[in-house]
Amino acid sequence: MKTFMQKKEEVQRNWYLVDATGKTLGRLATEIAKLLMGKHKPTYTPHVDGGDFVVVVNAEKVHVTGKKLDRKIYYKHTLYPGGLKETPLRKMLQEKPEEVIRLAVKGMLPKNKHRDRRMKRLKVYAGPEHPHKAQNPKPIEL
Repeated sequence: MKTFMQKKEEVQRNWYLVDATGKTLGRLATEIAKLLMGKHKPTYTPHVDGGDFVVVVNAEKVHVTGKKLDRKIYYKHTLYPGGLKETPLRKMLQEKPEEVIRLAVKGMLPKNKHRDRRMKRLKVYAGPEHPHKAQNPKPIEL
């Protein structure tokens, strides 16, 4: 019996459609991260990027538990002195709901050379419409 090792030329990528309506942010992000890494496939190999494309719709309808809407804060720095900007989750969901899901998934992917490539395969949209109908993404229930 030989150990199977997938090669990057043998990777088959599928498209999945995820509806974020009413889903808990963290639980949704972990499932999306698994799809992007390819851990749901029997051919998973850690050193080969064998994940799939994921299209997330209705990002504005994602749900969070507890008091995270007011207590969870996103930070960014402008690279100028005193340029630390803070944005609470409630404001982020109103202004940029796609970024909330994108940052949650990014934090759940391994911090290695594959992370940027995997993040490029994640497509997040605030509403129910997306421009990837030609790829026929399969709806998946998480």
